Parts: sequence; structure tokens; C-alpha cells
Amino acid sequence: MALYLRAAEILEKAENKQGALKTLVYESKFPKIKQLFALVCETHKFSSVLQEIIEATRLLKHTKLRLPLAKVLVYDLLLGQGLKCGGSWKALLMKHRSRLQAELARMKIKQKVSRNEDLLPASVQQQQGDQLPRYVRVNTLKTTVEDAVDYLKRDGFTYLGQASSLGDLSLAERHFVRDLHLTDVLVFSPKTDFHDHFLYKAGHIILQDKASCLPAVLLSPPSGSHVIDACAAPGNKTSHLAAIMQNKGKLFAFDLDAKRLSTMSTLLLRAGVTCQQISNQDFLTVDPDSPTYKDVEYILLDPSCSGSGMVCLRDDASSADKEKQEARLQSLASFQLRCLNHGLRFPRLRRLVYSTCSVHTQENEEVVAACLRQNPGFRLVPLLAQWPERGLEPLTQCLRASATKTRTHGFFVALLEKHSGAGSPNQEQAAQTISSGSHVKPGGASAGVEKPAAPPEEPSEDETEATEDKPAPADGHADGTAAKKRRKRKRKKKLAKAESEET
Repeated sequence: MALYLRAAEILEKAENKQGALKTLVYESKFPKIKQLFALVCETHKFSSVLQEIIEATRLLKHTKLRLPLAKVLVYDLLLGQGLKCGGSWKALLMKHRSRLQAELARMKIKQKVSRNEDLLPASVQQQQGDQLPRYVRVNTLKTTVEDAVDYLKRDGFTYLGQASSLGDLSLAERHFVRDLHLTDVLVFSPKTDFHDHFLYKAGHIILQDKASCLPAVLLSPPSGSHVIDACAAPGNKTSHLAAIMQNKGKLFAFDLDAKRLSTMSTLLLRAGVTCQQISNQDFLTVDPDSPTYKDVEYILLDPSCSGSGMVCLRDDASSADKEKQEARLQSLASFQLRCLNHGLRFPRLRRLVYSTCSVHTQENEEVVAACLRQNPGFRLVPLLAQWPERGLEPLTQCLRASATKTRTHGFFVALLEKHSGAGSPNQEQAAQTISSGSHVKPGGASAGVEKPAAPPEEPSEDETEATEDKPAPADGHADGTAAKKRRKRKRKKKLAKAESEET
């Protein structure tokens, strides 16, 4: 019974877009983790079919079961390997078994199919055909890529060298390559399981999608720097940042979910991370002017999002749910913009990476465009010219990822960098173009978006170099501040002269 209760709980969270299935399953710490994962994945895959059967037979009315629990029980009864429980639940389902089987048969006749898999929606069948590779990030705090490759070869895997194209990522069982874009990532066939492997248990490898590795790589904080991971749990990106920093400096990690932070602490301990300072705190309540964060120059911001890019979180809302989904996206985008604006308030900030596992423009390009309009002291940095999928026009400096074009989960990454001059005309035009159809509420009290403080006048070393390369202003376009000072001095002289004449 515990298996079905836990499976129903995870299924409900996944279908409400509260996390990726695999993450939710492994965070549950259920004793029979593989059995739980298989049951939840298969039930989730057949979710729409199961719901139709349950509704047609009015099972919920007859049994008083909640829908998520009914789905996992009906899946195992009709499509799985049979119910693995006894007692009242089994007796209840067996009482309605004939009606449930009859409804499944009726669906197959109606759709003229013979296999259960043929009842799945077309989008799910396509995802089954395009399974993603298994990506593994080598944890350079504990080993090297070369040593990890040698260990895997001794363990019976066949190493095919570094990939040169996306086609090289289609691999046979127990074959693997080094990724063509990220040098610390190894790629295996889709069903390769490392959860019981020594390298995983010892923290030498991290099971992390390739697209999820992009934010830390692109932020690339130097060793010894002060860095913030704003929405850190479950900790894969945090451990990646620590590896890039070589465990030197300070890595401030924030998350509001205490349970997820506990899981994260275990992950970081296993990964050998020692430079972290973890806080159970909402990033929006962190004071940018606190002396604790006076040296923070790099921020990774991966806020809560719809999760629509996760292959296991299908985004196939019916037309009846479109309005609800649109309202949720607007709420998420407003929250994401608040986080982004808040991050840019840290006085010594140089670079901030913004990322989501969403495919929606509202959470990606529109949020970035709104932020650029409100923060002219920052600009977008062009990323990875060789990456096959770019941000939507005109914000092509950003990166997108997808199952079809990059063989990863759906993802979005933007890198914002502080600069001394105003935004370039092209960037300002891009922000205006995106904003014309934007669903992100503009800044101000009505939108609940905090107005960021003005950027500091003292430029960083990078900004100083950029300023030195700029040509002097043309004649007739003298600096406005200097002109104001001259006018002020003239007024003072006239006032002093008038006072002396009166005396």
C-alpha cells in the first residue's frame, strides 16, 4: 500500500508541474526506488487514457478514491503486472475489474488499435520514439574526465572518443562519448542506469541533463570569487559552480524549501563541496547591501518555472485549461522578473545567468526583455556561437534547448553583464520588439515588481577597459553633467557679485 500512496503523491505533484518525475521520485527516499520510478513513469505516460477509463466507469464515485491513487491502481490492474497490494484496495478494484477491462476494450475498438501503447496521444508516442541520451557530468572536485573514462572502460563500457555532431549522441548500449559542447559531460544510451554505480555513489559523477549544465559553465566564476546560487535546490548547479570555482571563494546558496535543502546538503556532501553557505531563505528577502554580500560579483538565477521543457512533464493542456495555464504563466513571469531585478541590485555584480527549464516565451525572452528595459546598465552577452538553437528573434544572444534540436530537455539561458554605457540601440530595439506582445507586467507597484536600485557609478575592471576603448564624444555633444556644473558655478559667481554690490 505504501508503494501506491507514494506513487500517487508524486504523480499528483508531477501533473501539477511541481517538479520533474525523476527528481520527485529520488527525493522521496522510498526503499524500492526503481519499482516506484517505473510505476510513476508508466502511470504518468498513460495518464489521459486512465482518466478516460476512470471517468467512463464512474470509479471515483463508486470507490471514493482520489484521482491520482485511482490512476496508479488502475494502471497496475489493467496495464501493469497486476496489483501488488492486498486488503481493501485490492478487493475494491477487483469488484470493478470487469467494467474497467470492458471500457479499455471499447476504447481500443473505437480507435481501431490492438496495443495499449497505440492509445497514447501522438505527442507522447513521439517522445517515446525520441528518447534523450543519458548525460553524466564528471565532478572535477573528486576526479578528472580522463580518470572517469578509464574507470568506465575497465567496467565494461566502450569509449568512442569525443562527439563531433549531434548524430554521434545516438549510442548503443554500454557505449559512450565525450560531449561535443561541454567537455566535462559524458553521454550514454538513454536507458543507462548509474544510481547503483560506484562513481555515482562516491560523488565522482553527477546525473544531470546537458542543458542544465549550461548555466554554471556560462557564468564561469573564477576560483576565489563570491557567488550566489539564488534558487539552489536540489543542488546540481550548486555543485557544478563549486567545481568551476575549485572549492575556493564563497558560494551562497538560497532556497525556501527546507526539505529540498536537506536533500541538497546530502548531494553537496557526496560531491565534496566545501565552499558553500546554505540558507533556508527566500532570495527576494536577501539584502543586496548587506556586508555579507559586498563582494558578490556572480549570480546564477534559476527560479521556479512551469517546467514545460521537461520531457516527462508534458505540456498538452486542453483548450479548457488554456486560460488557467495563461494566468499561471503570467504569475510565474512576474515572479521571475522580480527575482531578476532583485539580483541586479547587488552593488558589485558583474554577471548574472538567468535560466529556466521552460519553453514558453513569457518566462524566457519576455522576462529578459522587460528586465533590460528596466536596467539599462546591463546588456546581453552572446553565448556559444556553435550552439544549434538560439533565443527567439531578436534576442539571439540567448540560448534555447530542446529534444529535437539539441537532444536535451527544453531549456533557456541568458547571460546579463553590467556595462558602463547605456544599452545599445540594437538591444533597446530588441527589448521593445519583444515587449510589444509581452505577457510580463511592467515594473511598478501595480505589477508587484520591485524597482531595482540604480547601478553603482564605480565601474568594475571589465567596464573600465570597455570605457577606454570608446571614442570621445563628438563636438556639440559635451557631457551633460559637466555642463550643469559650469552653469552652477556661473550662478554662484553672479550671486556673489550681487551680494557684494548690495553691501
